Amino acid sequence: MKCVFVTVGTTSFDDLIACVSAPDSLQKIESLGYNRLILQIGRGTVVPEPFSTESFTLDVYRYKDSLKEDIQKADLVISHAGAGSCLETLEKGKPLVVVINEKLMNNHQLELAKQLHKEGHLFYCTCRYARD
Repeated sequence: MKCVFVTVGTTSFDDLIACVSAPDSLQKIESLGYNRLILQIGRGTVVPEPFSTESFTLDVYRYKDSLKEDIQKADLVISHAGAGSCLETLEKGKPLVVVINEKLMNNHQLELAKQLHKEGHLFYCTCRYARD
């Protein structure tokens, strides 16, 4: 079973959750051979309906004491650009795509993502460009 784990940390990042749970995104994820998507949605107001079919499962939760288990099980992690989430994922050696929240002013997250990308650790994008 191949799994994608999406985390927004303790914040909310509705654009990311809406983007990744849209039907065309789910179709794309499944077509890439993944059959499970776990969404950690934090304080978000976008709350996708969990479902399970023969070929695909969507799980959704707000918080857990630790994300270690979900990161460990994941074959791919898609994360907001919080330092904690990025570093925890990279420590586990998991492929990481960081999505920059453009609605945050003073975007230190972009600087972190750019630096880690330059060092060859991850890929990054925004919700806008993830859709194109």
